[in-house]
Amino acid sequence: MELLGYIFDYVVFPGFLFTAIVGLLTTWVDRKVSARVQWRVGPPWYQPFVDTVKLMGKETIIPAGAARTGFLAMPVIGLAAATLASTILWKVNLNPGSSFLGDSIVVLYIMTIPAITLIIGGSASGNPLGILGASREMKMLFAYELPLVIVVLTSVYKAGSFSFAEILAYQEANGIMLGSFSGVIAFIVAIMCAQAKCALLPFDIPEAETELAGGSHIEYSGTPYAVVRLIMASMYFIVPVFIITLFWGGFNFSGWSILTSILKYVAIIVIMVLIRNTNPRVRIDQMVRFFWGPMLVLSIIAMILAVVGY
Repeated sequence: MELLGYIFDYVVFPGFLFTAIVGLLTTWVDRKVSARVQWRVGPPWYQPFVDTVKLMGKETIIPAGAARTGFLAMPVIGLAAATLASTILWKVNLNPGSSFLGDSIVVLYIMTIPAITLIIGGSASGNPLGILGASREMKMLFAYELPLVIVVLTSVYKAGSFSFAEILAYQEANGIMLGSFSGVIAFIVAIMCAQAKCALLPFDIPEAETELAGGSHIEYSGTPYAVVRLIMASMYFIVPVFIITLFWGGFNFSGWSILTSILKYVAIIVIMVLIRNTNPRVRIDQMVRFFWGPMLVLSIIAMILAVVGY
């Protein structure tokens, strides 16, 4: 029975099905808001689901020069990793007793796997544009990951533990991380890193449709492409949840706290959508300088402020 419980958690709730559904709905919100900003109507709420089902019914074409195994396996591995990260995050928010030592660092690095699978999959496609997109994805991963790790450690240091449960307990007892100078700075850096991790403007450099026609996933079609889109939608859902858990007291589903929890998530999505719609795409060198310059400096300042008690 315990094994069946684990399977249900991973496959249904709060795992794959739940993550995919909310992730696709989040992409719809993004598309709808973006359309309104551009004076368009935008798609109906069910459009992301229709697109996914339609893709699954299309033929899967494998490029002649592709490394077949790596090309087809990478999207599946990426989706499995995204689902695992979501399962751990939601389990600890629903039941802090399910937390384990170091789960914050485990989730942080599981969330890098989807990007790595896109890098390998794009490189395995044999398409020069796919390989270039994979190269850009790799550079972007190296750029934003260091500031993100430092701001996560800021939250960990203040709570005195690598455990999500202890981080949530600290915020319940002492107030959310956003109530301190270090927490506010770390939150800002985390939002910018989230924008890059989700490959949203101004950091959609690896796929840059006007330059690379899709970049790292240019050669994907049919079901593999549907899986790639599910990965991107899932990450759009998971990364904000990760930030809320670390800096904004997590989620509480008792009484009126349900509304507050939903509003936290909506607030972060609104911020990310506004950033996406008010900034042009930056060059790869500008992106690296941005994360290894201002964002790295701010993350270090946040860490120093946390150490001195601010």
